Amino acid sequence: MIAIELIADAIPPAHTSDTIQKVYERMVEFRVRHLPIVNEDQFLGLISDDDMQGESDNQTPVGALALSLVNPYVREDQHVYDVIRLFHERKLTVVPVLDVKQNYLGVITINAITDYFAQITSVSQPGGIIVLEINNKNNSLAHMAQIVESDNAQILSSYVQTFPDSTRMEVTLKVNKQDISTIIATFLRYEYDIKATFNHTDHNDNAKDRYDSLMNYLNL
Repeated sequence: MIAIELIADAIPPAHTSDTIQKVYERMVEFRVRHLPIVNEDQFLGLISDDDMQGESDNQTPVGALALSLVNPYVREDQHVYDVIRLFHERKLTVVPVLDVKQNYLGVITINAITDYFAQITSVSQPGGIIVLEINNKNNSLAHMAQIVESDNAQILSSYVQTFPDSTRMEVTLKVNKQDISTIIATFLRYEYDIKATFNHTDHNDNAKDRYDSLMNYLNL
């Protein structure tokens, strides 16, 4: 996914002639702490609530204020990971999107990024979650997929977390099966270190009981 696909059309930008009070009210309305300032299609910068706090007159045009965030934006064709990096590094609540000619196109909100993560991690799909701790030299997703598929299941999503000054990493797998006891047993048979498991089963079936029994057996 690229930046232009995540634009939130509902949030209008601020203009240099808008007063501090008007911009504050718009931030409150849309629950953000930043707004882009534009002059027609020209992007001038990103104003934050901190930029306005030192001004006592709420009728002052925001165009008269110094901006602490001048160039926080992404181009329309940049990958969503670049958007996420900017949100994280600059602690933003919106990220402006510009075209190749540096014209303003719109903003991406934190909510849009949250929705994106919900989609790619399949959080709305029922299933189990397995967290493996492995050596980074043995990170074979193909082998992990084989183990999951051996129980007639599939990996819905996966992600990797690395740690500074360590050769170990965590691999989190979301699978499309609620009863993951057999999959766990197979991972253990192949000497994978299972750091955590989470599964959501119907209270009317005995999958959780079977899972708990397996864990008790393995802890003997």
